[in-house]
Amino acid sequence: MAVIILYLLQIIAAIMKEIRLSTTGTDEIIDITAKIEGVVASSGVKEGICLVYAPHATAAILIMEADGAVESDILNSLSNLVPKSADYRHRHGPDAGHGAAHVLSAILGPSKAIPVVGGKLQMGTWQSITFCELDGPRSDRRVVVQVFGA
Repeated sequence: MAVIILYLLQIIAAIMKEIRLSTTGTDEIIDITAKIEGVVASSGVKEGICLVYAPHATAAILIMEADGAVESDILNSLSNLVPKSADYRHRHGPDAGHGAAHVLSAILGPSKAIPVVGGKLQMGTWQSITFCELDGPRSDRRVVVQVFGA
């Protein structure tokens, strides 16, 4: 059994790349699909999983249609779901919206896993991978991309 596990570990590739982003809005959705596809293509992985992770407490990774209107609809719906004006215990100075950003990030989640088949991300026709800024603007946002497979 140990020999089989060691053999499998030798044929599984794993790469990690980091994408850096600057955001301009307080709330903003940025399409990062092309950047993620580039990481997958350069990985050489044909069959596997691509993990996309935002290491931030006030950001999220979403898979959604990204046509300009949907982003606006999502941001408007999120602000109705978790209003910035609510009385949050976690605040930074007078910024009441900061607490809402933490709540939304926890609800939406920091990562998504996408299958890789034939060297390409397996996504629907209208799906895009997006970075969701919930507490911007920020000049130091990161997205960690790991691709595992053979």
